[in-house]
Amino acid sequence: MVDSTFKDHRSESRLFAFRAVIAGLFVLCCLLLVVHRLVALQIHSHEHFSTLSQDNRVKVEPLPPTRGLIYDAKGVLLADNYATFSLEIVPEKADDLDALIAELSRLIPVTDKDLKRFSTLRRQRRHYEGIAIRTNLTQEEVARIAVNNHRFPGAGVRAELMRYYPLGEHTAHVLGYVGRINEDDLQRIDAAAYRGTNYMGKGGVEKAYEEVLHGRVGHQQVEVNAKGRVLRVLDSRAPEPGQELHLFLDIRLQQDAAEALGERRGAVVAIDPRTGGVLAMVSRPSFDPNLFVEGISQTDYQTLLHSPDKPLYDRAIRGQYPPGSTVKPFVALGGLATGVVSFRKAKYCPGYYQLPGHEHKYRDWKRGGHGSVSMELAIVQSCDVYFYDLANDMGLDRVHRYLADFGFGAPTGVDVAGELGGLLPSREWKRRARNQPWYPGETLIVGIGQGYFLATPLQLAVATATMAARGRFIQPRVVRATRAPGTDVLTPTPIVGHQVADHNPQDWDDVIGSMTAVVETDRGTAKRIRTPAYRIAGKTGTSQLFTIGQKERYREDQVDERLRDHALFVAFAPAEDPRIAVAVIVENGGGGGATAAPVARQVMDSYLLGETRMAGEPPGGPADAR
Repeated sequence: MVDSTFKDHRSESRLFAFRAVIAGLFVLCCLLLVVHRLVALQIHSHEHFSTLSQDNRVKVEPLPPTRGLIYDAKGVLLADNYATFSLEIVPEKADDLDALIAELSRLIPVTDKDLKRFSTLRRQRRHYEGIAIRTNLTQEEVARIAVNNHRFPGAGVRAELMRYYPLGEHTAHVLGYVGRINEDDLQRIDAAAYRGTNYMGKGGVEKAYEEVLHGRVGHQQVEVNAKGRVLRVLDSRAPEPGQELHLFLDIRLQQDAAEALGERRGAVVAIDPRTGGVLAMVSRPSFDPNLFVEGISQTDYQTLLHSPDKPLYDRAIRGQYPPGSTVKPFVALGGLATGVVSFRKAKYCPGYYQLPGHEHKYRDWKRGGHGSVSMELAIVQSCDVYFYDLANDMGLDRVHRYLADFGFGAPTGVDVAGELGGLLPSREWKRRARNQPWYPGETLIVGIGQGYFLATPLQLAVATATMAARGRFIQPRVVRATRAPGTDVLTPTPIVGHQVADHNPQDWDDVIGSMTAVVETDRGTAKRIRTPAYRIAGKTGTSQLFTIGQKERYREDQVDERLRDHALFVAFAPAEDPRIAVAVIVENGGGGGATAAPVARQVMDSYLLGETRMAGEPPGGPADAR
């Protein structure tokens, strides 16, 4: 049977041609899309994708600078750097960060504290920057990580320099310490200047000279493979190391001063009155600053923080105490300058003082009184009644002005972070701070260094150095000079000073002579520290911690040890050519002549004679009641 259906070749040809055109148009559209995309990628977005490609191949790594070293006056190294190793993680290179940390924890110990610090730093840093999860790795831990490094993409060991303080607690307060950069620090520093750096100065000289010690960060461009491993260094700029600091501080004198204080709470500040250089600045008790470098444990920190002896508290520049009778020579000089009193005119001391028309008795420390006393004898025996009367005759405003000339009531400007300025009260201050008027009796109390009057041991040392220099006030300095890396040239820190109110040369002679008699005469309150080796000009002081009633009597043996009077002493030597001025406070130490003066004598012996004594060993001589 023959099929009668015939194929329509023309129709099939038209259908095929139509389908071919549609397919061709589709292919052409696809080709145009590809060409458009190529144009977009190769021309319009060339720079963008070229940069991304370059960033995938080339990384810029920060090179942290070496922190500057710190030396004492004789070249003894006080702040050093030592090499240590840290385990770092770059978050963007880790496929699974939590799994990576878990694997690393099986290899080396990683504590909860380490994890918490890592988490904090991760929020502060960029995702492509390395973040330390463990610091101060042992050699065994470094080797263990190196062998297994292929298992941990994004993790690696980095070498860095850590701060170390060889003299530990002897320099803790004056130098401060270096600690980890925290969130508060990041709010006030230039983050770019600290890339690759985890530490900065946290107190003392380390903080005050942070910009000088830190140096300048460098960088290097490195080529990396797909796994982020460095293949080669393409370009680099070396970091600029921090400058060295050379101090006025004499570490042997610093140690001797600490030994002289022994286990007692207090402070010693010694200054060269010719330069303003701080020779010693001791606060006791102290602490080991090395504990803070890598991050102190919570247990250790709480122990230091809550200790009743307050070892973290820098008594030398932050301790504010009533200066007591140590201010009497300065008040006396003001009285002579204003003509309110003459040096030889005697006043009678019955053991108390009363303002005209008032019944209240302002008592002298000597119950029966001193009898007839001149200015010299009033300074020698520390007669309160004489200075009550002098302060009343001068008036508060003049007392305030002459004490302010010697630096009381304001920060000295020392180059150590954290200084407080004490308090030299005035009418305006009391009205502003207490919303109360000034009473005449309060002027008397200021005249003997009590009441609202507060001063730091540093302020007392600076005022004493100014007295020794006969009115030449020099801003105290711990840093003597700086040295830039790669040079042998020391750049001295500038001396900033001025002359206080001019006084008659005879007034200086009279007051300084009286201070010398405090030590050299048998009636002096510091007679126990006299020495034939050199002449000492000094003044004792006692700072009361609470008010004693009119009919009450202070009995030291019946008062809790921490409520007993503070003992103070200021001095300079040799009296005729001063080379050292010293201020000492012994908290709850009682009389200045019996407790604080022997400490100052040991410090002066160490500096002037090169002698050192065992802690607690007195220079000799009978004890004095005051």
